[in-house]
Amino acid sequence: MQVEVRHLMLTDYEELKASMIESYKGWDTVWKESQIQKLVSLFPDGQLAITVDEKVVGCSLSIIVDYKNFGDDHTYQQVTGNYSFTTHTPKGDFLYGIDSFISPEYRGLRLGRRMYDARKELCEKLNLKGIVFGGRIPDYHKHAAELSPKEYIQKVKSKEIHDPTLNFQLSNDFHVKKILKNYMPGDLESADNAVLLQWNNIYYTDPKKAHYASKSRVRLGLVQWQMRNYRGLEELFNQMEFFVDATSGYKADFALFPEFFNAPLLMEYNHLPEPEAIRELAKHTEAIRKKFSEFAVSYNINIITGSMPLIRENGELNNIGYLIRRDGSYEVYEKIHITPDEAKFWGLVGGNKVETFDTDCGRIGVLVCYDVEFPELGRILAEQGMQILFVPFLTDTQNAYSRVRNCAMARAIENECFVAIAGSVGNLPKVSNMDIQFAQSAVFTPCDFSFPTNGIKGESTPNTEMVLVVDVDLDLLKELNSFGSVRNLKDRRTDLYHVSLKR
Repeated sequence: MQVEVRHLMLTDYEELKASMIESYKGWDTVWKESQIQKLVSLFPDGQLAITVDEKVVGCSLSIIVDYKNFGDDHTYQQVTGNYSFTTHTPKGDFLYGIDSFISPEYRGLRLGRRMYDARKELCEKLNLKGIVFGGRIPDYHKHAAELSPKEYIQKVKSKEIHDPTLNFQLSNDFHVKKILKNYMPGDLESADNAVLLQWNNIYYTDPKKAHYASKSRVRLGLVQWQMRNYRGLEELFNQMEFFVDATSGYKADFALFPEFFNAPLLMEYNHLPEPEAIRELAKHTEAIRKKFSEFAVSYNINIITGSMPLIRENGELNNIGYLIRRDGSYEVYEKIHITPDEAKFWGLVGGNKVETFDTDCGRIGVLVCYDVEFPELGRILAEQGMQILFVPFLTDTQNAYSRVRNCAMARAIENECFVAIAGSVGNLPKVSNMDIQFAQSAVFTPCDFSFPTNGIKGESTPNTEMVLVVDVDLDLLKELNSFGSVRNLKDRRTDLYHVSLKR
């Protein structure tokens, strides 16, 4: 048996007519040859035939419509222009399904699924918002006496009733928008009812905003920074530039630096009490930010600067970092949760900003070290559309590192996003409270068929200065959200619980 899905041709009409007569027994009308000719002439890509051993056994007919001209309340006659198809417009935004059927003799071979998949591929190729059509509910007449159309549809959804047509459409990722009354008069099996069904194209991009569209494949450069003695800012800048140059040389879109990567500068202030020393370090933050801005522009790369101390106007000491885009613009992110040692030895205070940032490579979020251990923050960022979560961290022991790593992996799964973590390695014997560091930088993914089975896209050698370069595909996240084995974001019981910011 040889099966093929191809464009419908005028020479197929007689076989098409015979297949339609078999499919719609009890109906008085079939498509006229002139109507098929017009459809093929107007929109050849939208008219599909499925053949078995070169015999036409089914078809899929469609047009493109400007959906706002019809809305969710329309009839079959209206949407087809009284069967003239004058409603078809190449400038429309939705593919509208006019008809789809398989001859009864060939049902059970999953031929309908092949046609639906071909329709979806066409919708994606044409960059349309989705597919819409009015679907029949041919078994409804058996239950019309005791069930309303709404009750019937709910029982089909809950598998209490099997409706071969509606079950098939639901299994192909179409969702019910509403019930249409008198959509196709004369459909006695459906009792003159139809179900408005829609499939959304997750790859759709608004043509008006196309020049703002972000990349699908994004390259991440993770800096695993070696703590060493620097004789002043210039030596620190040289090492910063080395890593920016290295990641840019591999055409990375982002360079991620660790938390407190500038801590070696504390050596100069080791004679001071720790709260005073960290405030002296904070005086260098603005100069470091400016240097990173120069590097971002000159090396054409987005930089996540890890984190640094900053003294606010009110005298509070925060742990903050910068997203510096390759065009020179920048945003500030703040560490929300301060560890007991940071509060005890340095007097750090937690920030108040929890937000995502738009970049030319998707929407990102940043959680600094300890913050990733609080799942509420990751969920809030996911609800804001985060696709990549960056986690700059600083951990002294392997126990501390394991907390960051394991929580980061959980955030990737539960929020359907990529998570990149980067830390520092080595020792600083002349800096109080910063003497040892442990790190293994990594990129984590959700765990589903399109991703690594262990959820690890890449990881560095532990405790070794290096750069980890990893590619991630943002389109896989869109597919996961709609078609994943499990859908952690869509399946939340928001009727029962929610997570939200108080300010």
